[in-house]
Parts: sequence; C-alpha cells; structure tokens
Amino acid sequence: MKIVNREQWFEVEHRYDGISLIHEPFVRPFYRCNMWHIQGRTRDALIDSGSGLVSLREQLPWLTDRPLLAVASHCHFDHIAGHHEFAERLVHPAEADILAAPTGANTLATAFVGDEMFEAHPDCPLCYAEYRVKAAPATRLIEEGDLLDLGDRVLQVLHTPGHSPGGISLWEAATQTLFSGDILYDGPLIEDAYHANLEHYAGSLARLRELPVRTVHGGHFASFSGERMRELIGEWFSNHPHLNA
Repeated sequence: MKIVNREQWFEVEHRYDGISLIHEPFVRPFYRCNMWHIQGRTRDALIDSGSGLVSLREQLPWLTDRPLLAVASHCHFDHIAGHHEFAERLVHPAEADILAAPTGANTLATAFVGDEMFEAHPDCPLCYAEYRVKAAPATRLIEEGDLLDLGDRVLQVLHTPGHSPGGISLWEAATQTLFSGDILYDGPLIEDAYHANLEHYAGSLARLRELPVRTVHGGHFASFSGERMRELIGEWFSNHPHLNA
C-alpha cells in the first residue's frame, strides 16, 4: 500500500458564499466523508470531521482561528472521528451516547475499516489496525428546529432519521442550500445499518422533497441541484413502492 505524508492527507476546495469542502482524497469514494466548512461573521461551522486518521487541527490550523461549531450529521465513524479535537461539539440527542462512548460496533468502524477503504495510508503504516474513534461528548444537543447562528447566516436543524436515528440535515433558507448528511447523496445509500429504519427514511425524504432546495451538499460524493435531489428521491420511492408517501 502506498504511504503518503500527513501533509497531503486533506484537500480543501473553496466553493462559494463562504462554503468549503474538506475531504480525504486517499480514502476511496464510497467511504470518503465530505466535511463542510461554513464561514460566518462571528463563528464558523464544520459539518462532520472525517476518519480521524490524521489530525484536522494540525494539518488545517486555520479551522480554529475563529470560534467553531463541530456538528455531527450523525455518528458513524467516517463522520465523527475528528470531533474530539474541537471544543464545541453538537449532535442530536438520539446519538449523543455514541459520540460520548464510541465503539467499533456502534460507529460501524468494525464493519468498514480495512484495506479496501484506502488508496493509500498516511505515514503511519497499518495505523487502521489499531483504529478507534475517540470519545467526544457533546457540549450541545441540537434538535428539530434549532438554529445555528453564525452571525450573518443561520442554519436550521432538520431531524432527518432513517440512515440512523439521530441523523440531521442543516438548511440555510437564505441561500436555499441543504447540507444533507447521509440521508441523501448522489451515490449508493446505506439503508441497512443496524439502526437504520426505512419508514423513517421515507418520512425524511418526503419532507426534503418539499423544500425549495437549490443546492445539496451531501455527506458523500459530489454536490447536486435541487432538481437532481427530487429525481433521486423519486427514484428511491420507485425502488420502495410500499413506502410511497
């Protein structure tokens, strides 16, 4: 397996309107979490924190130049393993126990972490053999309707269970932008995790379909339009006719 310097482990793509994508290019696409950095006037938000194999704060020190809210879209290992590095950690109550006491089983790490996950390793060969997600107890619980005020922009919490019980999306109404976590992205969805629920999945997707979304930034794969979002949701219901809303 190829070894790469830790300094190469993250890529940052600055998009628009203060939004940047941080990801780990040597993690294969299916496993590669999108970490979304959203810049506000008085504080920033970071949605998800990746695999934790390499320190976000060491390699991207600018993340903590300003107050930062580290938000967990849900508590699977590929989304929360860097959360322990940040002082303010937000999660839905339904998964607060996982963030506080993560295990290989409750974060899905045992099921997925292995050679097939990587194109290359950081400069700690086979470090995943001792891989574990560090505890990062929440400093704030966020629920349906809560607002994350960044000073000049506001993100509304939408409880979108189905992929997992405490899954959330963040909705910025002013820009019609949805940060959907893993409830919806343009790739193969995981519907059979140990705490997934198809009826909840259907309810969450039916709700998102009604939003006037312009852009979706998901937990994996490329961003897409609101039109594509409605196509993907329509396809999902076509594949699950017994759950049609």
